[in-house]
Formats: sequence, structure tokens, C-alpha cells
Amino acid sequence: WTPKSSHIDMALNGVDIVGNGSGSHHELRKLHTRLDLVRSATSKCGGVYLYANQRGCDGGRLYFDGCSMIVCNGIVLAQAPQFDVKDVHVITATIDLDDVRSYRASIPSFGIQAAEAYCDDSGASKRRYVSCENDENVTLAERKVTKDGIVPKPSDLMEGGIKLRIHDAEEECCLGPACWLWDFLRRSGAAGFFLPLSGGADSSAVCAIVGAMCVMVTKAAQEDPTGEVAKECRRVCRKESDDYHCDDNCLWVPSTPQEMADLVLHTMFMGTENSSEATDSRARRLGKAIGSYHLSIKIDPIVTAILGVFQLATGQMPRFSSRGGTMSEDLALQNIQARLRMVVAYLFAQLLPWVRGRSGFLLVLGSANVDEGLRGYMTKYDCSSADLNPIGAISKLDLKRMLHWAAKTYGHDVLEEIAGAPPTAELRPIENDGGGGGEAEHTQTDEEDMGMSYAELGYYGRLRKISRCGPVSMFRKLTVTWSHLSLQEVADKVKRFFFYYSINRHKMCTVTPAYHAEAYSPDDNRFDLRQFLYNTRWTRQFAVIDSIVEASEKSK
Repeated sequence: WTPKSSHIDMALNGVDIVGNGSGSHHELRKLHTRLDLVRSATSKCGGVYLYANQRGCDGGRLYFDGCSMIVCNGIVLAQAPQFDVKDVHVITATIDLDDVRSYRASIPSFGIQAAEAYCDDSGASKRRYVSCENDENVTLAERKVTKDGIVPKPSDLMEGGIKLRIHDAEEECCLGPACWLWDFLRRSGAAGFFLPLSGGADSSAVCAIVGAMCVMVTKAAQEDPTGEVAKECRRVCRKESDDYHCDDNCLWVPSTPQEMADLVLHTMFMGTENSSEATDSRARRLGKAIGSYHLSIKIDPIVTAILGVFQLATGQMPRFSSRGGTMSEDLALQNIQARLRMVVAYLFAQLLPWVRGRSGFLLVLGSANVDEGLRGYMTKYDCSSADLNPIGAISKLDLKRMLHWAAKTYGHDVLEEIAGAPPTAELRPIENDGGGGGEAEHTQTDEEDMGMSYAELGYYGRLRKISRCGPVSMFRKLTVTWSHLSLQEVADKVKRFFFYYSINRHKMCTVTPAYHAEAYSPDDNRFDLRQFLYNTRWTRQFAVIDSIVEASEKSK
């Protein structure tokens, strides 16, 4: 993992087996890097590499995704699952160490460098590593039968090892946060989750992730009803008492993922007069498919009451811009709807277990994606404020791909419909164009409100965080990447992004703890330590961009 890797010195000093007890956390598309490093280490120097990685949540935003491996001479002989609700996975492989020595002997340069490494300038031998040549646990005199009655067969390197299991990014987006949520649920003592389900892509993605969690836990519990996963499942679902034992004294486990979801996932559509029937219908159908305890309510009376207090105090009543109001009035009316949803969410999260005759509390799940956090396209203390956010470091485009994957994998057709719908906050009045009725899509769209696309936000995020770009360096890079645009168009886009980035950066100080999935997560509590107060005019940087554009125009 470092410029001067320790395994090189070990190999040159005759070490056959290298063990690496790792603590490598999950990030999207990271497993390829991990595999390349381990395989290249042993393909270059030969040897056996035992890679053991931590599994589970660290009590914060990270999830350690296991995927331990046994690699010999660059060939993977065994691989543990990357995502699983079990705490421990043990993998084995039978290896002939003579294969290592034969492999190294076939590399002339290895022998030369090993001889140089063995002795110092005076000719005396250097420090050697631990030798296991006389250890009977390593050198087997005869083939022994395992406890399962299976005779170990030496792994044949000529066959090229096992077929690697590498998840696509859309699978990682679902399975990684699902395992993270299971760790939080069982360790927090909560009775389940509460999710404000709008019927849009983000909250539906969170719902699908919890559904995947229920699938994984149900499968593990059914395979081993007396195992740790089954015990934790019974405790979380409040099924530990004798009342939930079968007639033949068997232990309760959920018969289907939907049965478990009904016990641990509570969803609610909180509509207003600005909400469309289309999103209400999608939320209701998704809740039924996943198996959640679903409610649908209208919060208009609460909004009216709050505005009534404001009118009583000031004598003024704000209006939407489409009805003659200013942008300040319009934004305030949108924000009050969003913030009241957070208040309602926490009320129901605290009392729903009591309503259902159960004990405990519910963890509130947020559903703001990484692009919206980067742009600041969220209301402070709305439903983006929660206890946990499984998708806070996942891009909108990856989430949409995940919805398509989950629809096919779990058979939830409504997810395909949700992925194809235009993203909308549904906070402004519906502008009726004379058709569609209550089933029509809302006319307010996220990308129009933001002034930039989600695809563009992906570029901005990676350049800002991973490439450490400011306005000028980002502009220079994007003039090449977006060569189909004029310099002035690229300049305008970069300026617009940095303006909104700087005026909304303060929102990241109160952002909900989110599953870490992308290297450009804007969460300043751990992964982005930049300040939250900027000069929003970016005076010097924008002036440099303008001078570059001007010079380019003059040279034409």
C-alpha cells in the first residue's frame, strides 16, 4: 500500500507467507484497487498473501467490507463475501509452498536481488523472518480429513484460481449501506427505522436499501435459526419471548423479508396541496412491495397554522412567485413545508412503536444524496436532517442505476417507474397545463431549480475534493473535458457552482451522519475539513477566469 512496500523486503529474505490484518473501509469501485495491489504484490515477488479485512460498522460513517482473500503467485485461491450481515467469514485454501519457490526460481532478477538482500556489505547475513519449516501445523506429513469429512485438495494454480466476485457500483450502493444499517439497528437498541417516503428517487433508494437489509438478514436467519444473526433479528423484531416459538419448539425467524420489513421499517408520505398523486401512488406501492408499515397523511393544516402565526405577528401573508410573491416569499413557503416534515417525522418515530403496542424508538432515516449536499440544494433542518443517511455520499446517477438494479434483483417494478420520473421537490404549486389531472408529474424539477445537472455535479464534486481544485484550476480542466462548450459557457457554469457551493457550505456543519461511499463526500465532520465561510464573490479567482476567457476571445 506504500511506496516502499514491506512485502518486497520480506519476499527477498525468503518469506513464503505474508499476512495482512487490514482495516480497509468500503468506497464505491474500491475493490478493484485492493485486488490489483494484492495480486501484483505476489505476481511480482511470488509468495502466499493472506489478506484479512475487518467487517462491519466502526460506530460512525465507515463500513468495513471484509472480502478477505488468499492469493498465491498472483492468483486468487479464495475470496470471502464483500457484503454480509454475518460478523465473521473464514476462508481456506490448501497450498503447496514448493509452488512459491518454483515460481521465484523462474525469475532470474529475483534471485539476484534476494542474494543482495540476504547479506550486508561485510558479507554477514541480515535479519531473517520467522521460519516455519519445522512447524507440523504448516508442513503436513499426510493428507488429513477435515472436521466436515472433506479431504483437502491442494489448490491447483494451473487452473487460474477462483472466479472473482466483484460487485457492480449499483450493487455496492445497495448492499454496503444495507449492512451498515443492520449494524446500526442491532447495536443502537432501536426498534426499527422511520423513513419519510416521498415517492422520489432518493427516499425510494433508501427504502430499497432497507428492503435489501431485510432480505440479507432473513436469509441468514433462516439458514441458521440458532445463529447470531437470527438471535439479533429476534431481539430487534421484539420476538424473543416464548410466545413466538412454534409448536415444535422451533425459534421464530421471519418467513419472508416483507414480514421483517413490516416490523422494522415505517414509511410515511407527508403530502401537501403541492404534492402530486403520482408520487403518493409510487410511495404507497413501494411500501407495499418492500413490506413496510406505511402511512399517508396531509400536513397542510400544520403549514396553515404556522403561516397563521406569522400573519398574526406581522400582518403579512407570503405568496409563491407564481402568484405574485417575491423569491424570498417563495423560498420561505417552500422551506416551511420541508422543515415541518422533519418535525412530523420525529413525532411519529417516537410514538409509532407505542401505537403498535411495541417498546422502543425508531431511527429516522434521511435521504439527501451527495450531489445535493455539495450544491447545498436542501433545506437546513428538513428531512435531510435525520439520525442516519444511507445515501449521503452516493451520487444521484449511481442511485438511479441502483434503482434499476434493485427492480430487477428483487422484483419491485415500481422502482423502475421511480427511476424514470423527473426529480422534483414538489414544494411549489402545481402549474396545470390542462392535461394529466391528479396523475400528472409535477412541473417543478430539481435540475431546473439548481441551475445545473446531476451529471455536472459529479464532475464538480470529484474535481473539488479528489483533485483539490479551486475555481481557476477547475475551469482549466473543464475547458478540456467540456470541449463542446465555449470558454464563456464553462466559465459561467464554474462560477455558478462555486457561488452556490460557498453560500450553502454552512449546511454541511449540521449534515446527518452518512454512509461513506464516495471519496468526494462533502461531509465536513470527517471527510472534508475545508472552512464553511467563503467570500461568495471569489473576487480574485473569478477575475482570473474572466481574463483567460477575454484573452482567448481576443486571440481568435
